Amino acid sequence: MIVDNARAFRALLPEGGRLLGLDVGTKTVGTALCDAEWSFASPAQLIRRGKFTADKAALVALSQAQQVRGWVVGLPLNLDGSESPRSQSTRAFARNCRDTGLPILLWDERWSTVAAERALIEQDFSRAKRAERIDNHAAAHILQAAIDALVSVTA
Repeated sequence: MIVDNARAFRALLPEGGRLLGLDVGTKTVGTALCDAEWSFASPAQLIRRGKFTADKAALVALSQAQQVRGWVVGLPLNLDGSESPRSQSTRAFARNCRDTGLPILLWDERWSTVAAERALIEQDFSRAKRAERIDNHAAAHILQAAIDALVSVTA
């Protein structure tokens, strides 16, 4: 099931559990994981995009290995909140992953890359290292924002 608000997603996972955050790009999928109590999110592995079936298989394998109960997918909206071709592509990605059996939350990610970039600059990473890590850090930012909302909502 795909939902776009914290209350509906929380109702699907009343007992919590680990979540996988995704920053879906055209060349890579940045991933992040959170703990089962929804306290903190951390960057995970970077998946280089190829054929969709291989991308989905890698995400399912990561989910199974980490005992993930749901996915939080960053939805790239325009600054005014309207849909863009990228957001439509991300919605299609999520729809094509419905058969994993995991609930999927589409989460507004308008400022995630900017926040991740600032965090990496503050950590004094070189430009090359920032480019290599930005998608996973953006996924962690998306996931952290979502779990912060999830813990403040009652099911």
